[in-house]
Amino acid sequence: MSGIILKTSIAGATAHHGKVRDIYDLGDKLLFVASDRISAFDVIMNTGIPYKGAVLTKISRFWFDFLSDTVTNHLISDDVSDFPAPFCDHADQLKGRSMLVKKTEVLPVECVVRGYLAGSGWKEYQQNSMVCGVKLPSGLTQCAKLPELIFTPATKAEVGDHDENIDFDSCVNVIGSEAANYVRAKSMDIFAKASEYAESKGIILADTKFEWGVIDGEIILIDEVLTPDSSRFWPADKYEAGRDQESYDKQFVRNYLEDISFDKSGKGVDIPDDITKKTSAKYIDAYEKLTGKKFEI
Repeated sequence: MSGIILKTSIAGATAHHGKVRDIYDLGDKLLFVASDRISAFDVIMNTGIPYKGAVLTKISRFWFDFLSDTVTNHLISDDVSDFPAPFCDHADQLKGRSMLVKKTEVLPVECVVRGYLAGSGWKEYQQNSMVCGVKLPSGLTQCAKLPELIFTPATKAEVGDHDENIDFDSCVNVIGSEAANYVRAKSMDIFAKASEYAESKGIILADTKFEWGVIDGEIILIDEVLTPDSSRFWPADKYEAGRDQESYDKQFVRNYLEDISFDKSGKGVDIPDDITKKTSAKYIDAYEKLTGKKFEI
């Protein structure tokens, strides 16, 4: 199920088809449908990852429940029978990979929290010992654990564009001081809580991005949360600073694209079956380790 899941004409609602998810506007609510599409280097590949949409939906649901006493979120229901017509008649397509959520005014920044020095943060650190305006100690190595959590926001990119890291002052300029300080504090709080839990399951949460929206004057947690698509999860028993880490995400896809010298722009490519199967297994493994439950559709 890597493409569009329901036609707009069938659904009777305005549809937006993002990189990996289809969103149906139901007025005061939205229906999120997670496809099996995969995006790497901000390019949608031609081949999907089996069960990916269901895994991401189930992981998000787990974290929404886990964090419910810490932060309000947008989830209404992931039970298709609770969806309005005609969506409730499409359980065969929607079960396990869809969420009915509150419609909010989305804050136009991604709230990234980092506990380890990886990805774009590592690249920037090598240039000036800073990440998004945050000064860090000298001498840190790749994937090193940071002395303390840091908040490194980014602008939200359109399909085909790249997110751009910004400093906190720029975040304030975009969403205002009160909102920026709130989402920074709340993002750090829930990262710390989730990280402690994940470590108890043998998983390091290296970094993640949160998204926030405003409804009735309240800022609430929205979108997917703490999934392998929005986070770096590493197996704790294989962690070693100073090198790239094994991960529970699309690492196999990225490695394949690097091997074929993919130019990281333009059209996606076909991904071989062995790569998609390995990637699917990683996503499922992350779900089962985090939740302690066997993955089932």
